[in-house]
Amino acid sequence: MGRYGYSFEGYDPTRHVRASMREKGISPKHAREVAKAVRGLRVEKARDYLEAVVRRERAVAFGRHKNQVGHRSDPGMMSGRYPQKAANEFIRLLENLETNAEYKGMDLDRLKIASVAVHRGVKVQRFTPRAQGRATPKNNTLTHVEMVGVEA
Repeated sequence: MGRYGYSFEGYDPTRHVRASMREKGISPKHAREVAKAVRGLRVEKARDYLEAVVRRERAVAFGRHKNQVGHRSDPGMMSGRYPQKAANEFIRLLENLETNAEYKGMDLDRLKIASVAVHRGVKVQRFTPRAQGRATPKNNTLTHVEMVGVEA
């Protein structure tokens, strides 16, 4: 397995804690929008928000990837969706970040998400057989997510 670095610059082991997930089968576009939504929140507030997204009570605002995305009834919300699969993976990543912070002896009540970075991973290329000897490509792009927390 290859070695991975973090894109976060200025990492201080005494103040920061980090966690990452690699090659997950979630949409990179959905992951980018969820990352933008939770960046800067406290960990407990981010968890509540993501659980509300999974229950389809709160929407995630789509800023960049919003073509043909309907409006939502959340206050101040224009285009938005409920990316449940990405939100579940982010909840697991938050749990990992909390565990790492607890191992380092940090105060979990003061833990804030400083940075969330989303990168496209490898593209899994397959083919679906079709009629008369043809085949249709079936591509799946995997996603890397890095999260850094700071004790504020």
